[in-house]
Amino acid sequence: MEHQFDRTALLLGDEGVDRLRKSRVAVFGVGGVGGYAVEALARSGVGTLDLIDNDTVSVTNLNRQIIALHSTIGQYKVDVAAARVKDICPETVVHAHRCFYMPETAAQFDFTQYDYIIDAIDTVTGKLELVMRAKEAGTPIICSMGAGNKLDASGFKIADIYKTSGCPLAKVMRYECRRRGIRHLKVVFSEETPIRPHASGEAAPPGKIVPGSTAFVPSVAGLILAGEVIRDLCAAVST
Repeated sequence: MEHQFDRTALLLGDEGVDRLRKSRVAVFGVGGVGGYAVEALARSGVGTLDLIDNDTVSVTNLNRQIIALHSTIGQYKVDVAAARVKDICPETVVHAHRCFYMPETAAQFDFTQYDYIIDAIDTVTGKLELVMRAKEAGTPIICSMGAGNKLDASGFKIADIYKTSGCPLAKVMRYECRRRGIRHLKVVFSEETPIRPHASGEAAPPGKIVPGSTAFVPSVAGLILAGEVIRDLCAAVST
């Protein structure tokens, strides 16, 4: 009898598939990057997913976010993603948190219950809080650096934060991590120089620049994040 994860087991083995089913992964940020990470985790059979985001789907998300459809505009991203995960794998447990992660909301989450954390949020403050809390809990974390204003989907790499270059967000994170005594942090980044966006009709909040984006750059970053999580979780089986 065919099983949903037969093809996955050919590469990861039955023990790897079982490990994923018993794993709990939190994805902070369910947008262009995080949405594709959630998709890959669900299709790989991760047993429990925590999805954290307080944003709703907008018409400008249609160009790049896997959860964005005309039928989902106005809905909370975590709710749309949760429904999609359940349609992919009904056995997966999904905890949807309508919440922006920041220092003020950090106490709502117990990081010791997660086997892995994916950071796909936009703010440096939130990212640093995630990293600090994950390190305190001893929970592995992987962070997405900048994916906006870029066109080269082949440029992404996995590296320690201190071995990154070319990415403005990674530069800030390197500085802030060093200040906080964080010695290592796994990230996905691109050395591509960000492109200066053309003038747009989309209104931005005061002091914020709306980045340009495509369907093929953030999606690749999200899939790389998920792939690294899956490999790390399965590697634990053989060690």
